[in-house]
Amino acid sequence: MISKVVLGLASCGNVCKGCDSSAWPAVAASNSSSTSSTTAATSSSNSTMVKTFQAYLPQCHRTYSCIHCRAHLANHDELISKSFQGSQGRAYLFNSVVNVGCGPAEERVLLTGLHAVADIYCECCKTTLGWKYEHAFESSQKYKEGKFIIELAHMIKENGWD
Repeated sequence: MISKVVLGLASCGNVCKGCDSSAWPAVAASNSSSTSSTTAATSSSNSTMVKTFQAYLPQCHRTYSCIHCRAHLANHDELISKSFQGSQGRAYLFNSVVNVGCGPAEERVLLTGLHAVADIYCECCKTTLGWKYEHAFESSQKYKEGKFIIELAHMIKENGWD
């Protein structure tokens, strides 16, 4: 359960949690039972106010957070695989993430073939964390579409990893 989330049309063309609210209109979904940090940005093109809410994952679950600013990134239950390789070492594949923005999609040749991917970054500190698989050109890789890679170099385990 996520207490606060920003939904927006990402530059990658999909509606997803926490996408780049500075470039696209955002709709905030709120849950009145919890607290969140709020920042407001004014768009210079149409002078509308856009609020970005940081999502907080439940304290009772094991979570992964940004190592640079400690913003929550993913719940352990959303982890699909630990056997991926990023540009800076090992990386994990997640079904969904929070507090993450998407860059523009581009085609890249990765270890498993040609994919259309979009870099993802922490909404709080703007650090590039990994990428989102937008499209897989090989049928054996289709399971990755819409999933997120976060490199271990950019995340830390929190909440109950005894």
